[in-house]
Amino acid sequence: MDKTTSDKILQDLAQTVSTVREAAFRLHDSVGQTYGPDLPYGHHLEMVASLVRDHVQEVAACEEDVLPILFAAYYHDSIEDARLTYNDVMKTARRYMTDSQATMAAEIVYALTNDKGRTREERAGEKYYAGIRTTPYAPFVKLCDRMANMAFSASGTDAANLHMREVYRREWPHFISQISVSGPDGRFSLPPSLMAVPFCEGRGSMQQTRKHHCFLVCCISGQQALLLLKRRDDE
Repeated sequence: MDKTTSDKILQDLAQTVSTVREAAFRLHDSVGQTYGPDLPYGHHLEMVASLVRDHVQEVAACEEDVLPILFAAYYHDSIEDARLTYNDVMKTARRYMTDSQATMAAEIVYALTNDKGRTREERAGEKYYAGIRTTPYAPFVKLCDRMANMAFSASGTDAANLHMREVYRREWPHFISQISVSGPDGRFSLPPSLMAVPFCEGRGSMQQTRKHHCFLVCCISGQQALLLLKRRDDE
């Protein structure tokens, strides 16, 4: 799919995606979840969805897959953090798309939901990553999720950001190996433009939304995120 085609699809879906976005923001607000010390969790969801919008043309097999991928970007933490079940996600997705599309969206969300575990390693172990590698578009959405978190950790200097900055840097080689899938099916691929050459300065831009705080619209590649992490530590 070329960028012109994906832009037209995104334009056609804009009203539906806006409704999905607002519903996802309200869901996480309803359980009191924040991002960092004081940002609404929608800040993170919008960062992930922004990366999906920018790169979906590199992985989407057809027009019908774009809406499920975007839905999954906004709802990727809904089971893990907002008390939804798989069936809740399916029911919600069906409000916006066909049954087959809803199943695709729910499967991505389910694949990105951490397993039960006492440690970070147990929550994201072999079974977790195997589920991502066998679910269409889950590697892509998971990469966008990680990129958003890396960018956020590079933007601050508090203890939590400093800690996560080091965690993400240490995990990066293993993380990429665990979500990478070889083969001809592009639905399991990672966008080359997101993985290879940095395509912005990593500062992001601020976009005002009607009902929420300003959200960082992040456009940052894996290499650029790592460079930002290193730059912060060298300062």
